[in-house]
Amino acid sequence: MSAKVEVIKNKVLSENWFVLRNFTYDLTTKNGETIRHKREVYDRGDGATILLYHRQKNSVILTRQFRIATWLNGNDSGLLIEACAGLLDNDSPEECIRKEAIEETGYQVGKVEKLYDLYMSPGGVTERLHFFAAEYDDALRATAGGGVGDEDIDVMEVTFPQAWAMVKDGRIKDCKTVMLLQHALLEGWLTLN
Repeated sequence: MSAKVEVIKNKVLSENWFVLRNFTYDLTTKNGETIRHKREVYDRGDGATILLYHRQKNSVILTRQFRIATWLNGNDSGLLIEACAGLLDNDSPEECIRKEAIEETGYQVGKVEKLYDLYMSPGGVTERLHFFAAEYDDALRATAGGGVGDEDIDVMEVTFPQAWAMVKDGRIKDCKTVMLLQHALLEGWLTLN
């Protein structure tokens, strides 16, 4: 079933970093009624994220970096612990995540498993995020990581029980990271012991 939508207005409000648009549209409901909506939609492009995990060490590789949006919304330090991620730009999701893994964490990943792709904030952001997982090994560490350009990323290797404790006590507040950690637990890749 496809929604019946007629766009009345599509105005660009900002093209500074990404594109922010103001839409006015008529949506025909399932009972045939037409309702006018006005919404702002932020288009930042699609992205990819990956959980790097090590079964024998029962550990994961995470990153920590400053995120202005969290600082503006109650995160006093602005630092966010999260799984490696990045925007696709012109790459495929798998190409993107391989590039991001080496840039952010320093690990070259071998076989990656595509888990799913999800809209992370569909009320106002167009981004669809592609989720991956891959096993890492110390032998796959090619660089120190830390990002490129103006990125200032700390690379963290933590045990799965430590990561899970950080979710429970609020040190990990990033949705994609929590979802990936839950996936690893449900699949039995890692344990809480």
